[in-house]
Amino acid sequence: MNLRSAAGGAVRPFLVALLTGLLTAGSAQQAAPVPSPAAPGQNVQDRRVRAAAPAPLSAQEQATLQALVGRVRPATVRVEQCPTPACTTRDGVGTGVLISADGLVLTAYHVIEGATVLSVQTENRTRYRAEVVGYNDQDDLALLRVQVPAGTPFLPLATARPAVGDIALAIGNGGGAFLKTKVGRLTGLDSDAGRADFPPGTLELNAPLVPGDSGGPVVNTRGEVTGIVSYVSVNPQARQPQSYAVPVTAADPRLAQMKAGVKLDAPVIGIFLGGPFSDLFFLPAEGFRKLAPLLKLGDTPGAFFTSISRGSPAEKAGLRPLVLNDDAERISGDIVTAVNGKRIVNFGEFQYAVRAYKPGDTITLSVLRDGKPLEIKLTLAGRSTLRN
Repeated sequence: MNLRSAAGGAVRPFLVALLTGLLTAGSAQQAAPVPSPAAPGQNVQDRRVRAAAPAPLSAQEQATLQALVGRVRPATVRVEQCPTPACTTRDGVGTGVLISADGLVLTAYHVIEGATVLSVQTENRTRYRAEVVGYNDQDDLALLRVQVPAGTPFLPLATARPAVGDIALAIGNGGGAFLKTKVGRLTGLDSDAGRADFPPGTLELNAPLVPGDSGGPVVNTRGEVTGIVSYVSVNPQARQPQSYAVPVTAADPRLAQMKAGVKLDAPVIGIFLGGPFSDLFFLPAEGFRKLAPLLKLGDTPGAFFTSISRGSPAEKAGLRPLVLNDDAERISGDIVTAVNGKRIVNFGEFQYAVRAYKPGDTITLSVLRDGKPLEIKLTLAGRSTLRN
């Protein structure tokens, strides 16, 4: 009998049709209230503040933002995983913003994640070597230090959080551009991607941002940085993608930590949900029950996964990923039903439960293996310590 990992195995046509239907249910669940790691027991949508229909920018507002460009663009940098002075092969491009006279650059953590060498380019295309001072993986923030000349422009951080409806200027390097300006309006506060591996509590704006703009500043009408661009959400039913930025202020304790050299990894156990199941992060219990008879998953809804990182806590603890035969039936694979006694029914809830802890913490997983209950202890690792 030919066995295949569920991440890359063949799936029967009728199962594909079922999965397509379940994706709709999963997407609806993803938009429903989910617990935030930063505020256990509190619903994301209870905290969220959004504009029902943001007004287009007026001519005066457009002029106000354009007047800021001359101040903001010289303080914004292109961040590359590339050596200096010669940069012939680039491995990743993002954006950052100078926030101090001594060369501190604020950017998104995912822009510099895993980089062995970093450099930045200022507005005049001069390249400087950059070093990581600190980072916060969960909140997608990183602080770099660059030896820029005295007098290089920088931007202050906002003294207060913004409000829905505020106009905003963003500058980035997306789509092959160099420090391109984009304008829009803040359409939401305390937004959430519905996945624990994205930062919680973000600002939502309708500026047309794209990959490469990540790490760039979102600036208010006073020329203050109110957020750092993190991710873009593409909704086929929307006219344009929504953009999201991590809010920052001058008194932000995360910034103080990063200045002190703190490097905060997100806690992980080293499992993934991929292949035809990659969009079923928030598969509801009723969706699991529909899928279970076909894949032989059992009667109890829980989180299944399709692959494990080498050397990860999951591998060391002996967790088993989903493996299917040629008939798309489960041959092996654990179903996780609780984390430290907290009931979970899908992979997304599993992620949120794990992210409530920190690297080095030991947790207990309630697992169903071949229909038999098991209690498995493992110690969480920092995400940067794992490599696939």
